[in-house]
Amino acid sequence: MKIKNKIALALGVVLVSVTTNAQKSVFKKDEFKQWAQTPPMGWNSWDCYGSTVEEHEVKANADYMVKNLKKSGWEYIVVDIRWFVENDKAGGYNQKDPRYVMDQYGRYLPALNRFPSAKDGQGFKPLSDYIHKKGLKFGIHIMRGIPKKAVEEKLPIKGASGITADQIYTTDLQCEWLKDNYTILADKPGAQEYYDSLFELYAQWGVDFIKIDDLSRPYHEAEINLIRKAIDKCGRKIVLSTSPGETPISAANHVSSHANMWRMVDDVWDTWPHITHLMDVAQKWYPHIAPGTWPDCDMIPLGRISLRGERGEDRMSRLTKDEQYTLITFFNIFKSPLFFGGDLPSNDAFTLSLLTNKEVLKMHRESTDVKQLFQKDGRVAVTSRNPKDGSIYLALFNISDKKTEKVAVSLADLGIKNADVTNLWTGKKVASVSNEISASLAAHSSVLYKLKAKK
Repeated sequence: MKIKNKIALALGVVLVSVTTNAQKSVFKKDEFKQWAQTPPMGWNSWDCYGSTVEEHEVKANADYMVKNLKKSGWEYIVVDIRWFVENDKAGGYNQKDPRYVMDQYGRYLPALNRFPSAKDGQGFKPLSDYIHKKGLKFGIHIMRGIPKKAVEEKLPIKGASGITADQIYTTDLQCEWLKDNYTILADKPGAQEYYDSLFELYAQWGVDFIKIDDLSRPYHEAEINLIRKAIDKCGRKIVLSTSPGETPISAANHVSSHANMWRMVDDVWDTWPHITHLMDVAQKWYPHIAPGTWPDCDMIPLGRISLRGERGEDRMSRLTKDEQYTLITFFNIFKSPLFFGGDLPSNDAFTLSLLTNKEVLKMHRESTDVKQLFQKDGRVAVTSRNPKDGSIYLALFNISDKKTEKVAVSLADLGIKNADVTNLWTGKKVASVSNEISASLAAHSSVLYKLKAKK
């Protein structure tokens, strides 16, 4: 491999792909942003089932969503990592003797012992059809790159005459925590065709959403370019989510012009330090919240998680109720994509209430101008506004370990003098305020207000 290519890969420099495929993009430049004008909302199998989710569990979560969440705007059902491995395990990955399932072109296929409807070469099409008939959308997870097995067997690249998998890979920058794939050399003939072939297949399956892992840290600009082109060629509106974090802020312009959502941090689990770290990192991403392209807080680790997950034993979320309100309040006012990580059929009434509050979700869907007013000494204030009805939203947080803290904001900083105030979680009108709005908050707790200026 030439030195200049190694440098380009390490730095994420854009590489021009030589291609024998004359197919052009079906969609216009930046049209993909129209596919997610509001932050996507759905369920992802990772937090509860890790790399072992099975078809009947996916369907059970879809059934629950239709009955309990669809009317609130939840719509995506996403099968997370390693759906193509027959013998994976909970609590990590089976990297000792994985049995991969793939086709003659080096493209992974669903493992039949876990997804029996994929028989006879149907792939995820039957499961996708099941979900679409319920008025929902279907998503999958993949790792960036090309399978090691395809390289070892020198499998042909569909659409690239005479080119095989062993001609487009490098071991440089291979994923450190999962060794299924190799990095693709973006400037090699066949590189673009390989990604084109993947999304041709996913479009046939009816995939509406794809989460692609090991893209953001380090930031693989060259492969992201290949992926964006492949999606635009495939003719199906597929939302692109890059994962995991921390996506470098230096890549903000590139990622927002190529992906619909991107992770700001690594996995967020049900411990308080994960939440405070997320809120700290999010500070630099407020200017990049925009329709069609969303900084992503990660999945929501609430409800029943880790039935067969990566972290810990089967449990209800370890976060206290105050901490759960803080997490879900921040996700909503920040306008992060919302992907619930718990097993939906196991939800209790409290967990369901966090996902279905009409006024909170209206804020999440309609608000603009999201900004942090301050984050200092454990006190945090975030605001946004609703251009449709003139409402101003304000979230106040005490993220310190102190028992009680007063968190206050001047109404002048919100551009108003007097206001009627409603607590969005309880629906109760708090008071009319002038000059200042404040709350005495216990450690790790928060409050979410809607303010209507008084004439």
